[in-house]
Amino acid sequence: MNAFQKNKSKETLFTFIPAGDDPPRGDFSSRKKSPKLCGTNYPLSIAFIVVNEFCERFSYYGMKAVLTLYFLNFLHWDENLSTTMYHAFSGLCYFTPVLGALIADTWLGKFKTIIYLSIVYVIGHVIKSVGAIPTVGNQVIHVVLSMLGLALIAFGTGGIKPCVAAFGGDQFEEEHAKERSKFFSVFYLAINAGSLISTFVTPVLRGDVKCFGGDCYALAFGVPAALMVIALVVFIAGSGMYKKTPPRGNILLEVCQCIAFAIRNRLKNRSKQIPKREHWLDWASEKYSKQLINEIKMVTRVLFLFIPLPMFWALFDQQGSRWTLQATRMNADFGGIVFQPDQMQFVNPLLILIFIPIFDFGLYPLINMCRFNFTPIRKMATGMILAGLAFAAAAIVEVKVNETTMPLPVPKESFIQVVNLANDSIQVKIQGQDLFQQPIGAFQDPAEYSKLMLNGAQQNFVFDLQSPGSVSTFYHTVQEKSVYSLIVYKSEGNLSSHLIADMETKPAKGLSAVRFINALDQDVNVTIGKEQIISVNKNYGVSDYTTLERGKYNVQCKAEAKEFTLSLGLLDFGASYTIVITNTSSNTIEARKIEDILANDVHIAWQLPQYVLISAGEVMFSITGLAFSYSQAPVSMKSVLQAGWLLTVAFGNVIVLIVAQAAPLEQWAEFVLFACLLFAVCIIFSIMGYYYISVDPEDLTEEEEKKEMPSNGNVISLAPQKTKL
Repeated sequence: MNAFQKNKSKETLFTFIPAGDDPPRGDFSSRKKSPKLCGTNYPLSIAFIVVNEFCERFSYYGMKAVLTLYFLNFLHWDENLSTTMYHAFSGLCYFTPVLGALIADTWLGKFKTIIYLSIVYVIGHVIKSVGAIPTVGNQVIHVVLSMLGLALIAFGTGGIKPCVAAFGGDQFEEEHAKERSKFFSVFYLAINAGSLISTFVTPVLRGDVKCFGGDCYALAFGVPAALMVIALVVFIAGSGMYKKTPPRGNILLEVCQCIAFAIRNRLKNRSKQIPKREHWLDWASEKYSKQLINEIKMVTRVLFLFIPLPMFWALFDQQGSRWTLQATRMNADFGGIVFQPDQMQFVNPLLILIFIPIFDFGLYPLINMCRFNFTPIRKMATGMILAGLAFAAAAIVEVKVNETTMPLPVPKESFIQVVNLANDSIQVKIQGQDLFQQPIGAFQDPAEYSKLMLNGAQQNFVFDLQSPGSVSTFYHTVQEKSVYSLIVYKSEGNLSSHLIADMETKPAKGLSAVRFINALDQDVNVTIGKEQIISVNKNYGVSDYTTLERGKYNVQCKAEAKEFTLSLGLLDFGASYTIVITNTSSNTIEARKIEDILANDVHIAWQLPQYVLISAGEVMFSITGLAFSYSQAPVSMKSVLQAGWLLTVAFGNVIVLIVAQAAPLEQWAEFVLFACLLFAVCIIFSIMGYYYISVDPEDLTEEEEKKEMPSNGNVISLAPQKTKL
């Protein structure tokens, strides 16, 4: 398998090269040969290209790793809109390579295209970083700057995508094909190294470094911007050593023009008495050569096989959106080392680097030894199945994660719990409701929330409270779609109550939330976190919620002239706590902790199986698909198939944003839906692949094509090169 075949879906190692996949040799012969790396046939110029690619990939994947959480926590969009915008950006990054190829091959050439679009790329990063500074303008300004920056980044990264690798290949002499092949392997390693390091580092810059009073998104975007500047500087530094080929026209444009002419000509002559032609593309024969038409026929057969492929990418690219959001609701503590939820994305490039040699030198040879014909179509279908299983695993994890979340009340519905701070057991009855049948013990952790039904948007309820020797009645107003705690306590020997609003959803970003109830008869000041002082009024006053990083906390509580240290214990990931400050029998005070919303008890390591499955699926699907499509096209049409391959990634992202907006489902159900869709598409793809006849385009002569091409456009009798896949 050559280096062209070892690429992954996120990158292409091909340019849209017209009329042959190598530049004209004459373009090189008249130029001075570039200097070589010590004692080798490798041009020194490729070192600049490899470093450029590493920095550019660090820049792209580093920015993208924190993008979903930026939408969610900085711009305050909901999960569906955040997912939609993430995949809209990803899709745009895979539509723009077509524009980059047109610019490079018809106007500027690869070198100038890389330079100019890299400048656009840098400007986009700078705008994106500035838009992440909280003090720059209002929310509208932040959104405008973010969208403008992302649009420029998409045009920059997509525009140079089809140029950089091929420009590196251009640096080698024709007699050094072996070295050129190894260069592409090194190039691919640079891609994955940049992706691996950046997806681990930038979440740390976002979450562990604090600026402007919160997560430092400006730094998390600023470092990738600096790496892109370095990429541009390094690339320009090697300018004097590069071999630069002039633009020669774009075969992709010619293919589109040929297809458009065939369609127009067919429609124009539909009513005329003209002999039927064997294939609809034959209607272009008045203007285009027979060879070009036959080559396009071969390509369209493969492009037809590409139709089901976007569904794989619809699942694959959700690692940076839905799976990252899932990780925010999980326990990320690895024995004292806490992972950021967006850091889990680094697992994919790490596994890819591990799986490629295992598959190439272990799994595939073992399968061949078993005499099983593991064809490219079967490998790709297996990759689809593995990706579907990954989403089935993600759905199971999601169900377990949801066990610790608060149910969302619907209209005419609220949730309520009772916190008994009296010294005796109490009985609570709500008129018109069948709740709290059992007595509630003193300072007993409340049971789970109970559902309270309303007859409108709000309703006044009568609460009857009873304890030994005391009966009281209170009226409280309840709003629909809200969550409450009924605080019951003794006041002058009688029962009394407050109805307080609780946190309705888990704290964002895996933080914990805490509030204080002061059961003392004097005001208190509580110092928590980084010198944060919370004032709580006496006689069961309630503070607002404060969000904190997960950890064990001791707080200083000052009541009048006395100061006490209170241990809160562990405030865990995603939990919401009520801390009751009360007296003890020994004239001191203590903190009693109530967990209102359960902590994230599903460990983030449970995401590893889904990452393993989808990474194995990527190796089988993506690398095999690239090699297969490259092998099935004539030399002059390989660029067209690479354009088609990139567009399958773009359309896959379009599928996700459509589902996210058009069919809002519970997250586990959405995962199951995507898995089922991919399994169904896998069956369709397998059937299409069964009837696909593989050919070796290099062995086809123009005369053979004329003889062997039937009316349906399929090559059917060119053995021994053809096999059924």
